[in-house]
Order: sequence, then C-alpha cells, then structure tokens
Amino acid sequence: MRLSCVLAWLTHWTVYGATAPSRANTNTFDLRASESLAILKDPYPDKPRITFRADGTFKITVFSDMHWGENPWDAWGPEQDANSTRLMKRVLPSENPDFVVLNGDLITGESRFYDFALQTYSFLNYFSGDAFKDNATFLIDRIVAPLNAAQIPFCSTQGNHDNQKNITHLQEILREQQVAPLSYTRVAPAGIGGVDGPGNYWVPVYKKASDSVPVLVLWFFDSRGGFSYGDNSTAIPDWVDESVATWIESESVVMNDAWGPPENRGALAFVHIPPHLIQNLQAKLNSTKEPGLNADSLGSGSTQSTTDDADVGQDDAFWNSLNSNVKNLHAVISGHDHGDEWCIREPTKDVIFCFDKHAGYGGYGDYCWGYGVRNLVFNSTDPKGGVQTWIRLEDGDIRANVILDPSYS
Repeated sequence: MRLSCVLAWLTHWTVYGATAPSRANTNTFDLRASESLAILKDPYPDKPRITFRADGTFKITVFSDMHWGENPWDAWGPEQDANSTRLMKRVLPSENPDFVVLNGDLITGESRFYDFALQTYSFLNYFSGDAFKDNATFLIDRIVAPLNAAQIPFCSTQGNHDNQKNITHLQEILREQQVAPLSYTRVAPAGIGGVDGPGNYWVPVYKKASDSVPVLVLWFFDSRGGFSYGDNSTAIPDWVDESVATWIESESVVMNDAWGPPENRGALAFVHIPPHLIQNLQAKLNSTKEPGLNADSLGSGSTQSTTDDADVGQDDAFWNSLNSNVKNLHAVISGHDHGDEWCIREPTKDVIFCFDKHAGYGGYGDYCWGYGVRNLVFNSTDPKGGVQTWIRLEDGDIRANVILDPSYS
C-alpha cells in the first residue's frame, strides 16, 4: 500500500473517534471493543444523523452495478456513462429517497484508457501511458455528482470490478470521502476484511436526531473479488473474509452493551456478491410468490466463493456470524448478477435475500431487461415490521412489489 494511502487511512480512522491500532497491543478484542465503543457514541461527528421521517417512514434507493468507465476508447463507453447519469437524475427527484446505496461495481476498473469526455485532466495527460490508472478514481466524482447535487446521504459497497489493475476498493472509498460531503462510507479497522476488502462498516439510523439509540442499523460488507492493483495483477478471493465474522460478533457485543438488546432494533445488510447458498435456491423460485426478472442463470462466479470449486463455502464464516449476531435482519441485498431481481428466503438461516436491479448502462446485460433501482421502504420504526420493496425502472414502471416480512416466501 502506498504511504499516502496509509496516512489517509490513519487520518480517517482517528476522525471517527478512535485511535489507530497499535502493534504493541496484544489484546486485539479489547482494543477493538474500546475503539468500537468510541465510534458508537457518534460514528459520523461531522455529518447529519440519518433519521426516519416525521411520519415514521424511511426510504432507501439502491443503484447497483453502475460500471462507469467501460470502453472509454470508443463512443459506446462514454454514451453508457451519460445514460447512467441520466437514469440517476430521473430517479432521484422522482423517488425522493432518504438514503441511497451504491451496491458495488461502481467502475469497470480493468479499462486501459480514459475517455475524452472527462475534463479533469489535460489533453496530454490523456495520452500518458497510465492515464486511466491515474484518473480512474476521478470517475467517482462523476458517479456521486447527482447525489451531491441532490444533497442525499449515501453509502457504497465495492465489487469485483472495483478491484482491478487500475483501481482498488480503498482508493475508491478514499476518493468518495474526499469529494462527497454526505458519503457515509467508512473503512474497516486494521486487520478486518482480508486482502483488498476494506469496505466493512455499519450506519445507524435513528427515529429522531436527538435519540441516543438507533432503531435500525445498515450493515455493509466487502465481498472483494477481482484482481490486485498494478501490472502484475493476481486474483483476489471473491468472498467476505473470515476476519469479518469475528468483527461482526465483537461489534454486536459492543452495540448490545451500549444500546440494549438487539431485538430492539432492525437491520438490513448489503454486499455486492451474493452468498454462495443463494445459488441453489434459483431452481426453487416461484414466479408468483417470488416475482422479479430471473434471466441470469447462477453458476461459477455468480455467488461468493464459487469461482474455484476448492473455495466453495469460504463465505460460511461471514454468513453464519451475520445471521447469528444480527437480529431482526430484514434482508440481505446484493447485485453482481445483472439479470436477476428476485427475493427469496434462504432456509438454513430463515433470512430473506434480494437481488438489486442493474442500474448502470455499462456492464453486460440485455436491453429488454431494463435499467433501474430497488427501493426499500420501512413504514414504521418497529424493528419487526415488514419492509416494502419493489423494482423501479428508469421510465417509472414498477414491478416485483412485495412486502418482506415473516410470511414472505
């Protein structure tokens, strides 16, 4: 990691009320607990608290798989980026969400060149050998511009295309924090997330800004994947690292001590690549009870730890810890597979899983699938209450409108 990135990470860590981890401290769990307790008091001291509306509702809009920066060497790539921006500018004022999630694959980081439309750098910079590598993070500026303009708070996860020879998850996160005042994306503590998986964190949502205890916690996890940074890229594991499992447990303990029983708050989780147990559920879909586009057949690489047969199940530690420690988990939301948009109950943990809607015009797909977002609405602060969710297409059409509650699926 570059020294500048290390310094930036340390600066970020101390901003949120915790001290940088010390190598001399051998009691990692106690250290992490004390740091977590400090963060619990106010994880975002320089930002407004995220709250439910006065009428007791809270709405999240999810943009997934934007795939900015694809094919920048011809007219097609910049056109897709323009289409994606148009979609965001149409959806945001129409849906008027309280919070937005960018759920992975923000950038197609393997692109080698950069497009003429980006005016950040000079003409000569464009032709430098590492032009895309130097400028890739500046695609983040364009992705978040509609959110900045609308002044909507948001978070992001990163996907397998965000870890590539020209970009890393950490670089994207640091740039987002730099250019988006209402970004709530954070970096995990040192040692959490494994190789190139720093995007593990949570965001509290309160009934009122003056409350000391949240009624909802949004969890965000880094499923990694892709390839390492630089010319000698090697594959990165495509699952949430095992270290995140222990972190979920330790964070939950501190939350319970500070906020009371976990049954008193709701939860929602976002991770770009779906857990591997979802793959076998596709054959059991009932299109009437579990509506939504089902055009992407899940296979090798469609879910976590399935690219190599020897790795199947490597995400089990994460999946088990999430479902054991986080109560009232309304759903786990993923992107990655552009042709799927259904929700189904995963029977081993009795938890609902939902695919996003492919929002970006970049990336693979079929025009007839449409482009859009997934909306999620909490109609009350009751942690056990159902969550209404639906797919909204760019033109305003709505499909797969369901309630995620104990009776679903």
